[in-house]
Parts: sequence; C-alpha cells; structure tokens
Amino acid sequence: MPSSHPPVVQISLDLIHVNEALDTARIAVEAGVDWLEAGTPLILAEGLHGVRALRAAFPNHPIVADVKTMDGGYLEAEMMAKAGATHVVVMARAHAETIKVAVKAGRDCGIKIMGDNLGCEDKVAASRMMEDLGVDYIVHHTGYDERNGAAAAGRGRLSPLDDLEAVVNSVRIPVEAVGGLTLEEAVEMPKRGAPLVVIGAPLAIDAHSFKVAAGDLKGLLSEITRRVRE
Repeated sequence: MPSSHPPVVQISLDLIHVNEALDTARIAVEAGVDWLEAGTPLILAEGLHGVRALRAAFPNHPIVADVKTMDGGYLEAEMMAKAGATHVVVMARAHAETIKVAVKAGRDCGIKIMGDNLGCEDKVAASRMMEDLGVDYIVHHTGYDERNGAAAAGRGRLSPLDDLEAVVNSVRIPVEAVGGLTLEEAVEMPKRGAPLVVIGAPLAIDAHSFKVAAGDLKGLLSEITRRVRE
C-alpha cells in the first residue's frame, strides 16, 4: 500500500574521497535528488570533515550520516548533528539503550534518527522494536556482503523486496529499502509503501570499486526522480 509520506529520492555517497563525493552530490542535486547521504565509506575515510563539507556545499539539503551506530549512541548522533547532518543511522542490533540514547540525542539536537535492521534474523520484529524505542524512520536493509555471499554460494539473489511488505505493514513510520535494487525496483518503492528511495550501488556507485558508476549519472538520477514523483 502506498505511504502517505511524500516520496524522497536519496543518493548514497558510498565514496572514499570527499571531492568525488561533492562532485557526485552536485550532479545529484542538479538531477533533482532530495537527500544526500554521507555513506559509511565516506565517513570512514573523511569522518566529520566529510559531513561538514557536504553541509557547506549544500546548505539547504538534508544530509544523512550513515554511521551505523552500535555504541555511544548519544555522542555519535550529537557529533554528526553538530557537523551538519540532519539524519543519523543507528543499528537495530545495537543494545536497546544505544537506540534510546540516539533517539534522545536526535530530540535534543533537532535531527531525525533512522533505525537500520541490517543483519537481523527477524526484520519485522526489529523494525517494530526500533519504532517502539522512538526512531523516526526504518532502514530496511539487505547488506552488501550478505548479497554477495548468497550469490557466490548459489543461493540466488537476496533483496529487501523479499520481506518489504511485512516490514512496511508492521510499522507506522516511513520506511526506506536498501540493497542492490534495480532501477525499476527503485522507482516502485513508493507504491510498495517505502517512500524513501535510496540510489546507491549498483545504480549510482560501482559495487566493487566504490567509485561513481560508469554512464550518464545525471540522466539516470533525473529519470528516477521524475518517475518517483509521477
């Protein structure tokens, strides 16, 4: 069932050089992308400096800091907020207290907290638990290594679509589905109840080199943003 939350297109800047991230973000903004994500590789490479650079270059765009917090929930969320992030990601597999204090930091700092169910055996229960603890969004996530491992072992293609409907129906807050979606799958997300459309690997980012994917990135993102809003 479609979500009542307006569609949002987010680019995942899973890059390791801040200049490449800024250049890619400029292309994305020109194509109509709404949110910019400082991906985990960028945060590992550049830390708070990468988030600050994105905020300085794009003062009016929401910035998601994908820190994948597992501990120190208040401090990490607070640090990212002070650097200019508007959204910070905490993991469902963290201790419940970590999620609670990340949520408190979000309230104190005026940012939103996104709860990521990556690696959870029961993603429906994990998503419901995070909503109960106060997160603002659910990141329904089939991970990079998880997908590659399944493919290498001949177990077929894993995708967040496998249990997306159950997750969407289990919570009242907005959901985004992450993990190797095709273009056609991505643009269908709002109709499937996941209004936050994340474009990363393999569409915008090369899934092996963590550099910008070959091809017409602006054209791709323009098509996605147009179709998502139709």
